[in-house]
Amino acid sequence: MKVLVRKGDTLWYFSQLFQIPLQLIIDSNPHKKPNILSIGDEVKIPGFTLRPYTIKPGDMYWNIAHRFNLATDALLLVNQHVNPNKLNIGQQIYIPIFISNGVIHTNTLYDYQALVRDINKLCKAYPFIKLNEAGKSVLNSNIPELIIGRGPKKVHWNGSFHANEWITTAIIMQFLNEYLLSLTNSGYIRGILTQKLYDSVMLSVVPMVNPDGVNLVINGPPNQMPYKTEVVQINNGSMNFSDWKANIRGVDLNNQYPANWEIEKERKKPKAPAPRDYPGDAPLTEPEAIAMEKLTEIRNFDRVLAFHTQGEEIYWGYEGYEPPYSEAIVKEFVRASGYKAVRYVDSHAGYKDWFIQEWRRSGFTIELGRGINPLPLSQFDEIYNKTVGIFLASMYM
Repeated sequence: MKVLVRKGDTLWYFSQLFQIPLQLIIDSNPHKKPNILSIGDEVKIPGFTLRPYTIKPGDMYWNIAHRFNLATDALLLVNQHVNPNKLNIGQQIYIPIFISNGVIHTNTLYDYQALVRDINKLCKAYPFIKLNEAGKSVLNSNIPELIIGRGPKKVHWNGSFHANEWITTAIIMQFLNEYLLSLTNSGYIRGILTQKLYDSVMLSVVPMVNPDGVNLVINGPPNQMPYKTEVVQINNGSMNFSDWKANIRGVDLNNQYPANWEIEKERKKPKAPAPRDYPGDAPLTEPEAIAMEKLTEIRNFDRVLAFHTQGEEIYWGYEGYEPPYSEAIVKEFVRASGYKAVRYVDSHAGYKDWFIQEWRRSGFTIELGRGINPLPLSQFDEIYNKTVGIFLASMYM
């Protein structure tokens, strides 16, 4: 919600007027000085939206404000063009409505278009989110990164490295929906005061690393040539892309990192672009993998979580490079989710592997759910309920 500054208004006053934490208002208006505002300045208020209201017989600002549990001055602020002493039946004003429920619903087929739509909704409702472009996909789709929080600890989550694991994006976005709502409500999630997480953690989220691949699985081949025909050829002539994990060029993005990449190249059966497992002709050839590499180097994360499906397992080690405190973190993940911790597997060249190898910090691959990919939406609620504790623990540990 946007409001125009009047004489004497400050961000602190807006915080008191709307009962929104001051820091969230400050972060929603990064170019404003909290106590030095100019009349007519536009200020964003997180956690509120404006709803049209038609004046009825007997309506006055004080009883309208009481009905909507608002201060009368909140109505005066958002209706500066209206004379409050001359309300006419049928006249339209605006009511600032507190957002008390989530603004997105992700338990659905979740393609790139759904992601972009929901990111826009979240950023409008919660303008303290910082939205960045991590990079571009093969088909030139923006790979969005959301940053939430202002703390010194840098935590990163990502989803949908693999195309047919798109439910990971929906799960991540559902938690962000709950987390953001809790922040503006000064609330808790499973006993954790979320404002403390916001103040102590800078959370970076890339919900969909592989937008082209996700759209291929859900919607079928793209219109762009040559990929429109090449993906069908790679898929052995089939128009069923449910087994497709790779990007649109047939390269498995989670086999693209320089962490013993040569071992994976030698032993992987696909020696050419394929729906899954082909690691490319060299490490970091694909724009999506490069985007994640560059983002990780720029942000200098303290820990990373890569969400995949399936198996209900958490992989947390790589070649002995993982720091000792990773074990304490994964034990908390297990306690919170019921998943199984697995330290080492005979696998290389993944994003988590590379992060642990290069930074000697905690990295985790979280395998959500059980079954055959893509996991059905009937598992969504169960997966989400088991994953919430992991999301929280990754920030407070």
